[in-house]
Amino acid sequence: MQHRCVSDLMTRDVVRAGRDTTFKEIAKVLAEYDITAVPVVDDGDRPVGVVSEADLLRKEAQQPDPAGLLRAATHTPTADHAKAEAVTAEGLMTSPIVIARPQWTVVEAARVMESNHVKRLPVVDDAGRLIGLVSRSDLLRVFLRPDSAIREEIQGDVLTRTLGLAPFAVTAHVVDGRVTLDGTVEQASLTPVVERLCRGVDGVVDVHSHLIHQLDT
Repeated sequence: MQHRCVSDLMTRDVVRAGRDTTFKEIAKVLAEYDITAVPVVDDGDRPVGVVSEADLLRKEAQQPDPAGLLRAATHTPTADHAKAEAVTAEGLMTSPIVIARPQWTVVEAARVMESNHVKRLPVVDDAGRLIGLVSRSDLLRVFLRPDSAIREEIQGDVLTRTLGLAPFAVTAHVVDGRVTLDGTVEQASLTPVVERLCRGVDGVVDVHSHLIHQLDT
């Protein structure tokens, strides 16, 4: 089974900012490249933080209301206030940064995003240098795999080569990423194994099993 990894899905041509990149320069980059965040790198091209639209908006949120209709914020956390006052990436960025490795699976990257409540991960090499950026939308691309490719992987890699089942002892039908398994296995204990391996195939949304074992026949 060949799982797609971060290096297969990440954006390689990453727009970056330096520590001294100004507020307006960052805003211009976000607009020009139609992106919502930019990694900040040091002189060695190692990511040290991320500046997002939310970081930039803090400055706007701290401005007085021109119409005088809104009450001023009564309390602003120190960190947010510092970002609102910042004029360069050094002060605007969110740090420390959460990174990914190119060899990570989609599952690994998704779990790190979820646990750290981030939408994107800079990808670094063994030296810590920035080589890519992977986002939520990049990870979701595995679900764009054609049903025919998913079925071929299940039928050939999972059922025949990995589990050693006789050809077409079990057949997989795939519609919109949902897998239905029909056929016969030797032991009842094999059924959850087959289901688990099929769920691990990239692009699978769900698995339904109608398998029977030979003792039932």
